[in-house]
Amino acid sequence: MNKRTAIIFYVLSAYVVVQFIWWGFHLIQLTSEIREENARIGQRIVMIMGEGAVFLLLLVIGIWQIRRSIIKELKLTERQKNFLLSVTHELKTPLAANKLYLQTVLKRDLNKDQVNELVGKAVSENGRLENMIDNILNASRIESNVLRLNKEDLDLVKLMQLVAERMGSIYPQARIVFDLPESKQITADRFMLETVLVNLIENAVKYAGTSPEITLYLHENGNQCEFGVQDNGPGVEIAYRKEIFSKFYRTGSEETRTQKGSGLGLYIVDQLIRLHGGTIVCGEGKNGGADFKITL
Repeated sequence: MNKRTAIIFYVLSAYVVVQFIWWGFHLIQLTSEIREENARIGQRIVMIMGEGAVFLLLLVIGIWQIRRSIIKELKLTERQKNFLLSVTHELKTPLAANKLYLQTVLKRDLNKDQVNELVGKAVSENGRLENMIDNILNASRIESNVLRLNKEDLDLVKLMQLVAERMGSIYPQARIVFDLPESKQITADRFMLETVLVNLIENAVKYAGTSPEITLYLHENGNQCEFGVQDNGPGVEIAYRKEIFSKFYRTGSEETRTQKGSGLGLYIVDQLIRLHGGTIVCGEGKNGGADFKITL
Protein backbone atom coordinates (compact mmCIF):
# COMPACT_ATOMS: atom_id res chain seq x y z
CA MET A 1 0.00 0.00 0.00
CA ASN A 2 1.43 3.36 -1.02
CA LYS A 3 1.29 6.60 0.96
CA ARG A 4 -1.59 8.02 -1.09
CA THR A 5 -3.75 4.99 -0.30
CA ALA A 6 -2.80 5.25 3.36
CA ILE A 7 -3.86 8.93 3.48
CA ILE A 8 -7.22 8.13 1.86
CA PHE A 9 -7.77 5.33 4.37
CA TYR A 10 -7.01 7.60 7.34
CA VAL A 11 -9.35 10.33 6.03
CA LEU A 12 -12.22 7.88 5.51
CA SER A 13 -11.63 6.28 8.92
CA ALA A 14 -11.66 9.67 10.63
CA TYR A 15 -14.87 10.60 8.78
CA VAL A 16 -16.62 7.39 9.89
CA VAL A 17 -15.62 7.89 13.53
CA VAL A 18 -16.70 11.55 13.55
CA GLN A 19 -20.03 10.62 11.95
CA PHE A 20 -20.70 8.00 14.62
CA ILE A 21 -19.98 10.52 17.35
CA TRP A 22 -22.23 13.09 15.64
CA TRP A 23 -25.07 10.58 15.30
CA GLY A 24 -24.63 9.58 18.92
CA PHE A 25 -24.89 13.20 20.02
CA HIS A 26 -28.15 13.69 18.12
CA LEU A 27 -29.49 10.36 19.38
CA ILE A 28 -28.84 11.40 22.97
CA GLN A 29 -30.75 14.63 22.40
CA LEU A 30 -33.61 12.74 20.76
CA THR A 31 -33.70 10.25 23.63
CA SER A 32 -34.08 13.02 26.18
CA GLU A 33 -37.02 14.46 24.28
CA ILE A 34 -38.76 11.11 23.73
CA ARG A 35 -38.35 9.91 27.32
CA GLU A 36 -40.61 12.67 28.45
CA GLU A 37 -43.32 11.35 26.12
CA ASN A 38 -42.77 7.58 26.07
CA ALA A 39 -40.46 5.70 28.49
CA ARG A 40 -40.60 2.43 26.50
CA ILE A 41 -39.30 4.03 23.29
CA GLY A 42 -36.59 5.70 25.34
CA GLN A 43 -35.37 2.29 26.63
CA ARG A 44 -35.14 0.94 23.09
CA ILE A 45 -33.14 3.95 21.98
CA VAL A 46 -30.75 3.44 24.92
CA MET A 47 -30.30 -0.19 23.83
CA ILE A 48 -29.55 0.93 20.27
CA MET A 49 -27.08 3.46 21.58
CA GLY A 50 -25.32 0.74 23.59
CA GLU A 51 -25.01 -1.51 20.56
CA GLY A 52 -23.75 1.45 18.52
CA ALA A 53 -21.12 2.21 21.17
CA VAL A 54 -19.85 -1.39 21.04
CA PHE A 55 -19.73 -1.24 17.24
CA LEU A 56 -17.85 2.06 17.40
CA LEU A 57 -15.33 0.57 19.84
CA LEU A 58 -14.74 -2.44 17.55
CA LEU A 59 -14.40 -0.08 14.58
CA VAL A 60 -11.77 2.01 16.36
CA ILE A 61 -9.81 -1.12 17.35
CA GLY A 62 -9.98 -2.38 13.76
CA ILE A 63 -8.78 0.96 12.38
CA TRP A 64 -5.91 0.99 14.87
CA GLN A 65 -4.83 -2.52 13.88
CA ILE A 66 -5.04 -1.69 10.17
CA ARG A 67 -3.02 1.47 10.80
CA ARG A 68 -0.28 -0.61 12.43
CA SER A 69 -0.26 -2.94 9.43
CA ILE A 70 -0.04 0.01 7.02
CA ILE A 71 2.89 1.54 8.89
CA LYS A 72 4.67 -1.82 8.97
CA GLU A 73 4.08 -2.33 5.24
CA LEU A 74 5.31 1.17 4.39
CA LYS A 75 8.51 0.57 6.38
CA LEU A 76 9.04 -2.78 4.66
CA THR A 77 8.49 -1.15 1.26
CA GLU A 78 11.12 1.48 2.06
CA ARG A 79 13.55 -1.21 3.19
CA GLN A 80 12.93 -3.22 0.02
CA LYS A 81 13.65 -0.11 -2.03
CA ASN A 82 16.91 0.39 -0.16
CA PHE A 83 17.69 -3.31 -0.65
CA LEU A 84 17.28 -3.09 -4.43
CA LEU A 85 19.45 0.02 -4.61
CA SER A 86 22.09 -1.60 -2.45
CA VAL A 87 22.12 -4.94 -4.28
CA THR A 88 22.41 -3.20 -7.62
CA HIS A 89 25.49 -1.36 -6.38
CA GLU A 90 26.92 -4.43 -4.65
CA LEU A 91 26.62 -6.52 -7.81
CA LYS A 92 28.16 -3.92 -10.07
CA THR A 93 31.15 -3.09 -7.86
CA PRO A 94 32.88 -6.52 -7.74
CA LEU A 95 32.00 -7.25 -11.37
CA ALA A 96 33.53 -3.96 -12.51
CA ALA A 97 36.61 -4.54 -10.34
CA ASN A 98 37.13 -8.07 -11.67
CA LYS A 99 36.74 -6.83 -15.24
CA LEU A 100 39.43 -4.21 -14.63
CA TYR A 101 41.81 -6.75 -13.05
CA LEU A 102 41.39 -9.22 -15.92
CA GLN A 103 41.76 -6.53 -18.58
CA THR A 104 44.96 -5.37 -16.92
CA VAL A 105 46.34 -8.92 -16.93
CA LEU A 106 45.44 -9.39 -20.63
CA LYS A 107 46.61 -6.04 -21.99
CA ARG A 108 49.79 -5.44 -20.03
CA ASP A 109 53.04 -7.26 -19.80
CA LEU A 110 53.14 -8.02 -16.08
CA ASN A 111 55.51 -10.15 -14.08
CA LYS A 112 54.35 -13.15 -12.09
CA ASP A 113 54.03 -11.29 -8.78
CA GLN A 114 51.87 -8.56 -10.33
CA VAL A 115 49.64 -11.14 -11.99
CA ASN A 116 49.27 -13.04 -8.71
CA GLU A 117 48.36 -9.81 -6.91
CA LEU A 118 45.64 -8.93 -9.42
CA VAL A 119 44.27 -12.46 -9.48
CA GLY A 120 44.21 -12.45 -5.68
CA LYS A 121 42.20 -9.23 -5.70
CA ALA A 122 39.79 -10.73 -8.23
CA VAL A 123 39.33 -13.81 -6.05
CA SER A 124 38.66 -11.54 -3.05
CA GLU A 125 36.01 -9.58 -4.97
CA ASN A 126 34.47 -12.83 -6.16
CA GLY A 127 34.28 -14.01 -2.55
CA ARG A 128 32.34 -10.87 -1.59
CA LEU A 129 29.97 -11.43 -4.50
CA GLU A 130 29.49 -15.07 -3.52
CA ASN A 131 28.67 -14.13 0.09
CA MET A 132 26.04 -11.64 -1.04
CA ILE A 133 24.37 -14.14 -3.41
CA ASP A 134 24.38 -16.75 -0.63
CA ASN A 135 22.61 -14.26 1.66
CA ILE A 136 19.90 -13.58 -0.92
CA LEU A 137 19.34 -17.32 -1.45
CA ASN A 138 19.33 -18.02 2.29
CA ALA A 139 16.81 -15.24 2.93
CA SER A 140 14.56 -16.72 0.24
CA ARG A 141 14.84 -20.21 1.79
CA ILE A 142 14.02 -18.82 5.23
CA GLU A 143 10.92 -17.03 3.92
CA SER A 144 9.80 -20.23 2.16
CA ASN A 145 10.40 -22.35 5.29
CA VAL A 146 12.49 -24.82 3.31
CA LEU A 147 15.61 -24.64 5.48
CA ARG A 148 16.01 -27.70 7.70
CA LEU A 149 18.61 -28.41 10.34
CA ASN A 150 21.19 -31.01 9.43
CA LYS A 151 22.84 -31.48 12.79
CA GLU A 152 26.19 -33.16 13.26
CA ASP A 153 28.89 -33.33 15.90
CA LEU A 154 31.48 -30.63 15.27
CA ASP A 155 34.25 -28.68 16.95
CA LEU A 156 32.94 -25.11 17.15
CA VAL A 157 36.38 -23.67 17.97
CA LYS A 158 37.91 -25.24 14.87
CA LEU A 159 35.01 -24.00 12.73
CA MET A 160 35.45 -20.45 14.04
CA GLN A 161 39.17 -20.55 13.26
CA LEU A 162 38.58 -21.86 9.73
CA VAL A 163 35.99 -19.18 8.99
CA ALA A 164 38.27 -16.48 10.41
CA GLU A 165 41.12 -17.66 8.18
CA ARG A 166 38.87 -17.56 5.13
CA MET A 167 37.52 -14.08 5.94
CA GLY A 168 41.01 -12.84 6.74
CA SER A 169 42.10 -13.64 3.20
CA ILE A 170 39.11 -11.69 1.81
CA TYR A 171 39.63 -8.73 4.18
CA PRO A 172 43.41 -8.52 4.77
CA GLN A 173 43.01 -5.11 6.43
CA ALA A 174 41.20 -6.73 9.36
CA ARG A 175 43.05 -8.02 12.40
CA ILE A 176 41.25 -11.05 13.81
CA VAL A 177 42.11 -12.22 17.32
CA PHE A 178 40.78 -15.13 19.34
CA ASP A 179 39.52 -15.66 22.86
CA LEU A 180 38.80 -19.35 22.49
CA PRO A 181 39.38 -22.58 24.41
CA GLU A 182 41.25 -25.44 22.78
CA SER A 183 38.03 -27.08 21.58
CA LYS A 184 34.28 -27.18 22.09
CA GLN A 185 32.20 -30.05 20.81
CA ILE A 186 28.59 -29.26 19.96
CA THR A 187 25.79 -30.72 17.85
CA ALA A 188 24.63 -28.23 15.22
CA ASP A 189 24.26 -27.55 11.51
CA ARG A 190 27.76 -26.81 10.22
CA PHE A 191 26.62 -24.90 7.13
CA MET A 192 24.29 -22.63 9.14
CA LEU A 193 26.87 -21.81 11.81
CA GLU A 194 29.47 -21.11 9.12
CA THR A 195 26.99 -18.73 7.46
CA VAL A 196 26.36 -17.04 10.83
CA LEU A 197 30.07 -16.50 11.47
CA VAL A 198 30.75 -15.23 7.93
CA ASN A 199 27.97 -12.66 8.21
CA LEU A 200 29.03 -11.47 11.67
CA ILE A 201 32.68 -11.07 10.67
CA GLU A 202 31.75 -9.31 7.42
CA ASN A 203 29.44 -6.99 9.37
CA ALA A 204 32.23 -6.21 11.84
CA VAL A 205 34.64 -5.37 9.02
CA LYS A 206 32.13 -2.96 7.44
CA TYR A 207 31.49 -0.94 10.56
CA ALA A 208 34.79 -1.12 12.46
CA GLY A 209 36.49 1.63 10.46
CA THR A 210 39.75 1.67 8.53
CA SER A 211 41.69 -0.52 11.01
CA PRO A 212 39.21 -3.14 12.15
CA GLU A 213 40.13 -5.39 15.05
CA ILE A 214 37.75 -8.29 15.44
CA THR A 215 37.60 -10.68 18.38
CA LEU A 216 36.06 -14.13 18.14
CA TYR A 217 35.26 -15.53 21.57
CA LEU A 218 33.65 -18.56 23.16
CA HIS A 219 32.76 -19.20 26.80
CA GLU A 220 30.75 -21.82 28.62
CA ASN A 221 28.03 -20.76 31.04
CA GLY A 222 26.67 -23.84 32.76
CA ASN A 223 25.05 -26.01 30.11
CA GLN A 224 25.03 -23.12 27.65
CA CYS A 225 27.60 -22.15 25.06
CA GLU A 226 28.14 -18.42 24.52
CA PHE A 227 30.15 -17.31 21.52
CA GLY A 228 30.24 -14.33 19.22
CA VAL A 229 32.06 -11.53 17.47
CA GLN A 230 33.23 -8.19 18.86
CA ASP A 231 34.69 -5.24 16.95
CA ASN A 232 36.40 -1.94 17.74
CA GLY A 233 33.96 0.23 15.79
CA PRO A 234 31.53 2.86 17.06
CA GLY A 235 29.03 0.23 18.19
CA VAL A 236 25.27 0.19 17.74
CA GLU A 237 22.95 2.67 19.43
CA ILE A 238 20.63 1.09 22.00
CA ALA A 239 17.54 2.18 20.05
CA TYR A 240 18.63 0.10 17.03
CA ARG A 241 19.94 -3.04 18.75
CA LYS A 242 16.75 -5.04 18.19
CA GLU A 243 15.73 -3.42 14.91
CA ILE A 244 18.96 -4.36 13.12
CA PHE A 245 17.87 -8.01 13.01
CA SER A 246 14.83 -7.12 10.88
CA LYS A 247 14.77 -8.02 7.21
CA PHE A 248 16.24 -5.34 4.90
CA TYR A 249 16.89 -3.02 7.86
CA ARG A 250 19.77 -0.59 7.50
CA THR A 251 20.10 2.72 9.26
CA GLY A 252 20.06 5.86 7.16
CA SER A 253 19.27 6.42 3.51
CA GLU A 254 20.70 4.27 0.72
CA GLU A 255 21.58 7.36 -1.30
CA THR A 256 23.87 8.74 1.43
CA ARG A 257 25.11 5.54 3.12
CA THR A 258 28.80 4.72 2.79
CA GLN A 259 28.80 1.18 4.23
CA LYS A 260 28.20 -1.68 1.84
CA GLY A 261 25.60 -4.38 2.43
CA SER A 262 22.11 -5.60 1.62
CA GLY A 263 20.39 -5.51 5.01
CA LEU A 264 20.03 -9.30 5.01
CA GLY A 265 23.09 -10.48 6.94
CA LEU A 266 21.92 -9.95 10.52
CA TYR A 267 18.38 -11.04 9.62
CA ILE A 268 19.76 -14.36 8.35
CA VAL A 269 21.98 -14.74 11.42
CA ASP A 270 19.02 -14.23 13.74
CA GLN A 271 16.81 -16.70 11.86
CA LEU A 272 19.48 -19.42 11.67
CA ILE A 273 20.20 -19.14 15.39
CA ARG A 274 16.46 -19.33 16.11
CA LEU A 275 16.32 -22.59 14.12
CA HIS A 276 18.91 -23.94 16.56
CA GLY A 277 16.76 -22.86 19.51
CA GLY A 278 19.29 -20.21 20.49
CA THR A 279 19.36 -16.44 20.81
CA ILE A 280 21.54 -13.59 19.56
CA VAL A 281 21.78 -10.15 21.13
CA CYS A 282 23.70 -7.04 20.25
CA GLY A 283 25.52 -5.36 23.10
CA GLU A 284 28.59 -3.24 23.78
CA GLY A 285 32.02 -4.85 23.51
CA LYS A 286 35.03 -4.39 25.75
CA ASN A 287 36.53 -1.80 23.40
CA GLY A 288 33.26 0.10 23.02
CA GLY A 289 32.36 -1.51 19.71
CA ALA A 290 29.53 -3.89 18.90
CA ASP A 291 29.29 -7.30 20.54
CA PHE A 292 27.07 -9.90 18.87
CA LYS A 293 26.67 -12.69 21.40
CA ILE A 294 25.04 -16.02 20.54
CA THR A 295 23.75 -18.40 23.18
CA LEU A 296 23.09 -22.06 22.37
